[in-house]
Amino acid sequence: MGRLAGRIAFVTGGARGIGRGIVEKFCAEGAKVAFIDVDAPVGQATAGELAAAGLPVEFTPADITCEADVRRAIAAVVDRHGRLDILVNNAGVNAYFDPVDMTEPEWDRVFAVDLKGAWLCAKHALGPMKRARRGSIVNIASIHATLTVAGMFPYAAAKAGLLGFTRSLALECAPLGIRVNAVLPGYTRTRLVDEWLTTQPDPAEAERRALAVHPLRRIATPAEIANVVAFVASDEASAITGASIAADCGLGIMFAT
Repeated sequence: MGRLAGRIAFVTGGARGIGRGIVEKFCAEGAKVAFIDVDAPVGQATAGELAAAGLPVEFTPADITCEADVRRAIAAVVDRHGRLDILVNNAGVNAYFDPVDMTEPEWDRVFAVDLKGAWLCAKHALGPMKRARRGSIVNIASIHATLTVAGMFPYAAAKAGLLGFTRSLALECAPLGIRVNAVLPGYTRTRLVDEWLTTQPDPAEAERRALAVHPLRRIATPAEIANVVAFVASDEASAITGASIAADCGLGIMFAT
């Protein structure tokens, strides 16, 4: 019996990277997992690969910035299983913009994915959680919410907003038995980190410098982030709500004030 045995979980952005790691970990811990992703072909391929590995999951293509998509996807899970125990708001995008050159539609798109989408998913997940008077929401923020580097505008602003959202929602939901927490990955071996490296003048040198400032001298894997998320989502973390938990191979303590 895993720590999430029998739980019904809904994961956004589950087709690749950290999201896929969370889907795999939750399945291994005994949860029934439904995931969505805006990339339908990759999501379908991921679902097929996991099913072939003995980890059956439910996949629905959906855009977290579209309330109709979110409502439909979550309602389908609740209709099938009668409840929803865990929501993981993982979907997100990196952003690399000059604050002057960035356009209003570009700003709106970043915040729609990295912040608004988490609210839309929580909005529609909270109904069944309130009826059950229990539930766990885990928001995947970023170490950039608390410290950042030049060139990441306005990603840090969106992720800092997600921490405020986490704290506020935790206060709203605590009397109902619903916990809300955030996990803050640092550099992680994902497509998003690869994208950032390609923006650097010398990607190999940029990676060397990045590894050198991590106390553990390495960066995390998606599976390591998923381990933290599974703990936070489980009853083993039953006394934790409104928390922001870093999983960054020690990077944050190098710059703590």
